[in-house]
Amino acid sequence: MSRAVNPPQETGTCWVNGVAGAVVDVFDRGLQYGDGLFEVMAIKDGRIVLEDYHLQNLAEGCERLFIPQVPVKLLRSELQSAAESQARGVLKLILTRGSGDRGYRPSPHARATRILSRHAWPTYPPGWEERGIHVRICDTHWGHNRRLAGLKHLNRLEQVLAQCEWGEQDNIQEGLMLDDEGSVIGGTMTNVFAWLSHGVLATPSLRLAGVAGVLRRYILERAEQAGMQTRIASLSLAELMQAREIFVCNSIIGVWPVVAIGHWKYAVGSVTRGVQIWVNERS
Repeated sequence: MSRAVNPPQETGTCWVNGVAGAVVDVFDRGLQYGDGLFEVMAIKDGRIVLEDYHLQNLAEGCERLFIPQVPVKLLRSELQSAAESQARGVLKLILTRGSGDRGYRPSPHARATRILSRHAWPTYPPGWEERGIHVRICDTHWGHNRRLAGLKHLNRLEQVLAQCEWGEQDNIQEGLMLDDEGSVIGGTMTNVFAWLSHGVLATPSLRLAGVAGVLRRYILERAEQAGMQTRIASLSLAELMQAREIFVCNSIIGVWPVVAIGHWKYAVGSVTRGVQIWVNERS
């Protein structure tokens, strides 16, 4: 396998531009303005699950935000170096526009900053995957912005505020976020799917808001391969409440069935179980 210049070493759990250490320039635009993107990736047996999907997300995001592209070969080498010999873990890769002078206008000579960190695998209760989770409808809404919709950019204050709405004592595992028109966008950290009464697997359109997670894409592809009817469109809260099954997903948690949204109750059905099998097969 080819190696990048200054690839991540096993001397630490954070690397900046391929060098072990957690020091970032105070004038980096990711810190100053949230000017960047990130991906969170699962490590399994020394490899990165859905690696190509994550790298494609980053490339598309850089193109849409006019951030200088980082060579895929370099990113892949650094990611693989950080993942090797790890049975289970999490990698977070942040790409910023790099450092610059004060002011919003970026320098035409800016070079992207790569911030890679490795984390322990989270210990969520296994019952959340098996028996399902309780979800609340958040008061914090997800604002519309066509230019940023779908991207996992660094401006995540809406999700931070939404997760501040409940405490550990509330028996809530995720929050459902709507837009200002009352349409469902997604969870604070997840994408949402609903198995509707007429046999359609639906997920909200992210044309105006939301994050297009890699597992959302993977599930949609597997569903279409299985001959299931899928729908990506506006999803009202009323329509979601009438669904047969609901589940949420992301690249780290996998799939969690939703068994309650407020006083509305749902069963963990065969469609959700089938999707969990697909997700466990991902590579």
